[in-house]
Amino acid sequence: MRVDVFSIFPALVDGFCSESLLGKARENGLLDLRCHDLREHTTDVHRSVDDAPFGGGAGMVMRAEPIFASVEAAAPPRPLFLLSPGGRRFDQAMARELAATHPTGGGFSLLCGRYEGVDHRVVEHLVDGEISIGDVVLSGGEVAACLVIEAVARLIPGAMGNDVSPVTESFGTSGLLEESHYTRPADFRGWPVPEILRSGDHARIERWRLAQALHRTLRVRPDLIDARGGLSDQEKRLLEEFPAVPYP
Repeated sequence: MRVDVFSIFPALVDGFCSESLLGKARENGLLDLRCHDLREHTTDVHRSVDDAPFGGGAGMVMRAEPIFASVEAAAPPRPLFLLSPGGRRFDQAMARELAATHPTGGGFSLLCGRYEGVDHRVVEHLVDGEISIGDVVLSGGEVAACLVIEAVARLIPGAMGNDVSPVTESFGTSGLLEESHYTRPADFRGWPVPEILRSGDHARIERWRLAQALHRTLRVRPDLIDARGGLSDQEKRLLEEFPAVPYP
């Protein structure tokens, strides 16, 4: 999958995406990430990408010329999204949508805003949409770009090395938050791992895990249960059979 990022700080994105799972995906040819420096397409000695807004006001606005020039020179994969607080809320469903372009050799591109925003002609005539990572304002879109890229790239077949993870993890295809996890030692400071996880009864363990995922989702994100059409009779029985593990 090819992903192009346009930014005045491309090293921020490239550096983050060179580590851990994303770095391995790039090394293995699963992720073709191309970071473009918008300043390379400026025409003045100061390499200016911003200017004062028409009509006055605080802050500076990113100019249309270097953005258009950079995108046109790169001919990036579409859709091209501007990272903006006013965009479509990014979630796991959208991550799956973008990852689904991979089998067709597709990809997508991201434009990182800075300052007070970008010249609106970029929104009108260049990008295909806007993405927001939540109701929060950042100094620029680079952190948001890294979030989007990681969420999408880990869904590319072969990127995680475990095809079950996208199903069982939080916001996966199960529609539930992920259950609690434990590892060694079996007893830490007098807090033991639930006995069932040490029982060797794998069928019962899977039922326990589903029950814990249901308990956790009901506790903190009941809207996800509603989105699934509520609890089935079988799920209600699981909740009765397996109490929830403690949470703060």
